[in-house]
Amino acid sequence: MEIDEGIKKCDDRRLKTKYNTAIYVIRRALSLYSIEELAFSFNGGKDSTVLLHLLRAGYYLHQAEHGHSNGDLSDGALALPIRTIYFETTSTFSEINSFTYETAASYGVKLDILREDFKSGLEALLKATPIRAIFLGVRIGDPTAVGQEQFSPSSPGWPPFMRVNPILDWSYRDVWAFLLTCKVPYCRLYDQGYTSIGSINDTVPNALLCVDDSTAVGKQKFRPAYMLSDGRSERAGRARRLSSSGINGQKSVDPLQTRVLTASIVAVGDEILFGIIEDQIGPLLCRKLHSIGWVVSQFATVRSEIDSVAEEVERRKSMSDMVFIYGGVGPLHSDVTVGGVAKAFGVRLAPDEEYEEYLSHLFGDKGTGNRNEMAQLPEGITELLQHEKLRVPLIKCHNVIVLTATNVDELNEEWDAMIDLRSTNLLASTGPFVSKHLTISLSDIEVAQPLSKIPFEFPDVHTGCYRKSRSGPLTITLEGKDQETVEAAMEALSKKLSSCVKQISG
Repeated sequence: MEIDEGIKKCDDRRLKTKYNTAIYVIRRALSLYSIEELAFSFNGGKDSTVLLHLLRAGYYLHQAEHGHSNGDLSDGALALPIRTIYFETTSTFSEINSFTYETAASYGVKLDILREDFKSGLEALLKATPIRAIFLGVRIGDPTAVGQEQFSPSSPGWPPFMRVNPILDWSYRDVWAFLLTCKVPYCRLYDQGYTSIGSINDTVPNALLCVDDSTAVGKQKFRPAYMLSDGRSERAGRARRLSSSGINGQKSVDPLQTRVLTASIVAVGDEILFGIIEDQIGPLLCRKLHSIGWVVSQFATVRSEIDSVAEEVERRKSMSDMVFIYGGVGPLHSDVTVGGVAKAFGVRLAPDEEYEEYLSHLFGDKGTGNRNEMAQLPEGITELLQHEKLRVPLIKCHNVIVLTATNVDELNEEWDAMIDLRSTNLLASTGPFVSKHLTISLSDIEVAQPLSKIPFEFPDVHTGCYRKSRSGPLTITLEGKDQETVEAAMEALSKKLSSCVKQISG
């Protein structure tokens, strides 16, 4: 069988291990269930394409083990008898539809085409057939993969069936290693920069694969999906398409230009709390966020304890658009930051093969401790943010970003990388703040009452005041997104202060 022979001849030891494990799961399922009780959900994507050929190989080997004649299975001489389900919708890419039908014809696969949503179609199918288990191309990085095993019963609220996940522990790299090693056809969208394909409404080419600086999407060129350096960024192309025109052909206003995005910053470290060192990263990060129009709404420093980190992240992640956490000494397993983030999201830490590869490349034989332990990351929610400026990828768990910076220079590098990655919706740049400053020689008591009224009259304006020295003048700052509103607030404040001065003079 050409798939099995191709894997045996390759030099990729890791791929061989992944292949053997997947084949074991498939053959185990074939032993537990009859062919009539099994089904395969095929969607034309890269993961299900891998699974299709694994099923062909697994069925071939299963038949051979039981002394049955197998035909070839490489040219459709023996059709794959496992019922194959394809959910076709109006929002499916035409390229996916074409590839699916062509693949089915090429390999003797008979498709059961369903035109309902996945859950409804599945309910109807299970009522009408003896199906008890379904092969799925789910991988651990998928949003639905959290908590799943290679054999997992369906979730509560769904019709009962066994989910069989042969490639659950496969990475993005493993998928492409298999497709390229076995030289099997895949959907041509992957050669056009698409790395994770959903519907036509929420999928665009991955900006990390763009090879030119053209701003018009139709003119941009992209490298193939298998050239993506960081597999954890494969879903970076899952962004809703934005129209450049609004109602009646008029250009629409980007809502980000007027919206205020909020960030929370969490510093982890007893050395900061004990006053041993002065935190320079937090204040610099505040200034950088402010420069792109973000507001830091909370800034906390916590003990180097998993529970302390988890409690703070739990509080902040639902209150902010993004949470930045730092304080670990690089990717060391003595760092409790990642463990605290995992606990805040209610997931376990699990080995991440791609991250371990980065660590092995970085440290080689110089690394101390168990690198497997160092590469433990929150399971199912982790995305690695790789950039050429970074030695080690940043860790992103939903809206929490774990920074590895321990000094100002490293933070500058990580910030530059995040700015470059903004095209992936990582750190959206909102409209800049408009600032007005007023320097006066009044006491704090004289200024307090007039200034306190501004937030009530102008809720979108941020106020602040400071003195550079004890006897120096007081500087008042007003900031907001709308220039007219800020100017109106400053005019109102000036009038209040003038009235206050007159009353004192009188």
